[in-house]
Amino acid sequence: MSDTYPVSVAQITDIHLFADENQELLGIPTKDSFCAVIEHLGNLDTEIDMLLLTGDISGDGSPESYENLQNLLYPLRLPTYSVPGNHDCSNVMKEVLNLKLFSRRKSFERGGWNFILLNSCISEQAHGYLSIETLDWLDAQLTILDSKPTLIALHHPPFLINSQWLDKSRLQNPEDLFAIIDRHSYIKLVICGHIHQEFQYQRYQVNYLSTPSTCIQFQPNSPDFTLDDKQPGFRYLKLYSNGDWESWVERVPFLYPLNLSNTGH
Repeated sequence: MSDTYPVSVAQITDIHLFADENQELLGIPTKDSFCAVIEHLGNLDTEIDMLLLTGDISGDGSPESYENLQNLLYPLRLPTYSVPGNHDCSNVMKEVLNLKLFSRRKSFERGGWNFILLNSCISEQAHGYLSIETLDWLDAQLTILDSKPTLIALHHPPFLINSQWLDKSRLQNPEDLFAIIDRHSYIKLVICGHIHQEFQYQRYQVNYLSTPSTCIQFQPNSPDFTLDDKQPGFRYLKLYSNGDWESWVERVPFLYPLNLSNTGH
């Protein structure tokens, strides 16, 4: 492992905040569970350089939900980058997330790594799809950027997770994404959300990582919608300028009665 100072990233995903701060998602008060994650982030012994939000920030796409996000994250004083999820409203996100700490940049360099953020969402659809325009933009960015280690972020996973109901809503054109990634050997990581669970997949030399939600969790390997009783969480990444990386999931204690008999959301 390189002894150079790494850039430290906290990936936060599937927050599902609402206009009404007291609204619950399948019995979980999403603001409260998110606040528990924020408190945990603030108490980490290691310093975080930036936050990366990988979609479903909102549960209702309302301006108020994004205002709630800004108010809750502001005390951390961390640069924050984001991609939308299928429950988000991209136009409202762009309009409301306007505090200085919230960047609209979708391609940037930090700590010797390139970061490229993709919008994989289709209006009023749960599944994901990367448009021709998005794929062309990705290919162009990868061509013009320096060949530094690169991380790509999007909401929908481009891989199967052996969960029939969730696999139906993954990225629908993963081969189009893989075709571009395969041409650029310096891509190291692809991170996503959407599936409310930890998962890791490797294709050639690229590692694909998903991350638990800050609220409800989905049962791995479930054929039908099934909740899991695991705690909320986020992913911590340490990225070294030589291309090495470390990552792990941090679970956050949050005691709240969960109705595991829920059948959908």
